[in-house]
Amino acid sequence: MVTVPPMGAVAERLVDRRTGRSWVVQVAPFELATTVVTTALWDEVKGTAADPTIADLPKTDLSWREAILFCNALSAKDGLKPVYAVSQQEVPAAAQWRPHNQPEPDDWLVTWDQSADGYRLPTDAEWQVACKAGTSGARYGQLDDIAWYEGNSGGAIHPVRMKAPNPWGLFDMLGGVWEWCWDLYDPAVYGSYRIIRGGGWSDPEWSCRAGVRRKTSPTASFDDLGFRIARNAVRP
Repeated sequence: MVTVPPMGAVAERLVDRRTGRSWVVQVAPFELATTVVTTALWDEVKGTAADPTIADLPKTDLSWREAILFCNALSAKDGLKPVYAVSQQEVPAAAQWRPHNQPEPDDWLVTWDQSADGYRLPTDAEWQVACKAGTSGARYGQLDDIAWYEGNSGGAIHPVRMKAPNPWGLFDMLGGVWEWCWDLYDPAVYGSYRIIRGGGWSDPEWSCRAGVRRKTSPTASFDDLGFRIARNAVRP
């Protein structure tokens, strides 16, 4: 893992292109994995038999909820304090059959212990700061050099670390697979939907930009959606 931003806290502007709203978030230094979680790491933590032929592929087809539970499991494995407390609540039957223009209810309650030293998902703002790595454009390099996307992936997922990293040593921040973030997208409109970032191997160039924010249900899983682990910065 690497500490980002290396220069100390920064102010990052986020933009919601759907509403035209923008806002500034203060991002303190934190630690972020240099790659998304691979199938090898997933199998190691889960105690399942590893397949060496796919060991370096991003782990995909997992929901936001599964990513949260994995973070806690890896924390426990490494002797760290788990970050997330998970409980369930009952969703009234009437809310389950909601109109399409109403937010999706959620029967999971997840709280984040910000004093814990374990692994977690990056926030929306943290992810954007890490992706840009001090650059100011939509991408930190030429897309074919840094990312797998629709134009060069051949319609398939690829191992991590095959493309050039960004200036802070983070691989595949764009393209490859979308990455789950901690944040809700817009709870007033979309309820429990969480933010995903980065673009994937089947996406066009437009999706593979540092400022692109998408959303999906926390129970959804796709073959181009994974995640990357973060931690609070370790105090000296």
